[in-house]
Amino acid sequence: MLDRDGFRPNVGIILLNQRNQVFWGKRIRTHSWQFPQGGIDRGETPEQAMFRELHEEVGLQPSHVRVVARTRDWLRYEVPERYVRRDIRGHYRGQKQIWYLLQLIGYDTDLNLRASSHPEFDAWRWNDYWVPLDVVVDFKRSVYRMALTELARFLPRHEQRNRYLRGSGGFRGRDAEPGYGGGMLLRHGHLLLHRDMELPPGATFDPDPRTNFVAPPEPVVQLKPA
Repeated sequence: MLDRDGFRPNVGIILLNQRNQVFWGKRIRTHSWQFPQGGIDRGETPEQAMFRELHEEVGLQPSHVRVVARTRDWLRYEVPERYVRRDIRGHYRGQKQIWYLLQLIGYDTDLNLRASSHPEFDAWRWNDYWVPLDVVVDFKRSVYRMALTELARFLPRHEQRNRYLRGSGGFRGRDAEPGYGGGMLLRHGHLLLHRDMELPPGATFDPDPRTNFVAPPEPVVQLKPA
């Protein structure tokens, strides 16, 4: 099913785990890596096609994921002629895709690369969100860059609570100060700490009593008699 410009409707899937890492699949019997993707069948909506491809390629059901966002419009890439079947050359130009950002709410063990009789991947891993595009087939790289860039603002934000610095009220909102690059710094005594900084067990911000540091005496102000 091609549109009037020769592009086949398609969906792409960026699947996140709880750490905002993405599913990165190795194409079967190749050295290239990619996201799950697949064509939209006649009569399907993009969302229906996305859930079908999600199950066929990685074995997940709709109950395993949460839909976070999708691209606003179609993203297109052209396929070089050497990759196009001879019988459709001159008609087929490439793919136009709607990209979905999903978050896994199930378990890693729910993923199954052999859910269909025609597997797409033979290995997978969790990768940082900004995947290395040099391992993606070259004609898809620009679409990957556009999809990742458009959907990055929808990445779930995780409020990290410091379990080692609780007690006595913790950090209060009024102690927050802007930091470099727009990050927030939190005041703890005379120290300014990054909001996400977390000390290991047994660590403390109190002075080490074993050091020879001696605080300088406070100046004495003498008042002249009136």
